[in-house]
Amino acid sequence: MTSHEMTAIVMGVHVLDVLVRPVEEIPEGQGGQLVDEIKITAAGSAGGAALVLAKLGARSRSAGAVGTDAVGDMLVGLLERDGVDTSLLVRRSDVQTSASVLPIRPTGERPAFHVVGANATYGPDDAPWDDIAEATHLHLGGPEFMGGEAAAKILSRAREGGATTSADILAPGDPGLFEWIAPALPELDYLLPNDEQVLAFTGKADLEEGCRALVERGVGCVAATRGADGVLIVDSKGAEEVPAFEIDVVDTTGCGDAFSAGFLRGLSLGRDRSEAATLGCATAALVAQGLGTDYGDYDLAAAERFTGEAPRRAAA
Repeated sequence: MTSHEMTAIVMGVHVLDVLVRPVEEIPEGQGGQLVDEIKITAAGSAGGAALVLAKLGARSRSAGAVGTDAVGDMLVGLLERDGVDTSLLVRRSDVQTSASVLPIRPTGERPAFHVVGANATYGPDDAPWDDIAEATHLHLGGPEFMGGEAAAKILSRAREGGATTSADILAPGDPGLFEWIAPALPELDYLLPNDEQVLAFTGKADLEEGCRALVERGVGCVAATRGADGVLIVDSKGAEEVPAFEIDVVDTTGCGDAFSAGFLRGLSLGRDRSEAATLGCATAALVAQGLGTDYGDYDLAAAERFTGEAPRRAAA
């Protein structure tokens, strides 16, 4: 795709995050602790990517399930505030909206308390088929929630319409989970996991070997994020490393979703995979400098300036 026009349906996991920082330990009993900041944001492997895509100038449409509760109202409102089209979200009255409480450590790491909620209820029967056929991109955030066969059905429809397809897995890597989503792999142009997921899925000790194993199972291209070490891109023709940017990390929440959004936006602009990954790394770096997935007052032009001005990390 060489057009600057991008209509992306970002389908799957939508979460309302409550972030607290800094938290070194949970007080015992009924003890309390003063903190610097508490923030509520739209997030999730679909919701977060949809939000960042909208910031980067794409027409971004969220598809998934949220409750009719106050949590759902706030989540929808936050997505809309940042320019996401929420008209494809399904509202459930019998289950709560997915939510997480994230105590952020001084290092930027974040353990999580999570309710799956409505995310577990979304599947092909809810899919907006006509809209999918018209999209230029379909990104599945958390395909494991619906399973590989259901995801493959949706991805196949998107590809029939000429869309670029991609997915980002939310759950930790597990061989059983890998087989659960395996039917969807041949329908993916891009899989955007992290390094730990790749190694756990494939049982490989080497990241490149693990990525190649995923390509052999049908994925067109794997762009595996490695945190501060950047990204490894692997397809049937070879492998390429793209370094991350040197920044002071405040919070890593949403960085994977930000990378996915930046990478896909780069591809939509006709960039090659290395250039797209550079934009993905830049977007993740912008998000990591503050609290939550929606951190940062940036647009596509600002992210592109960042790629040319910010220092890169040395190769691992």
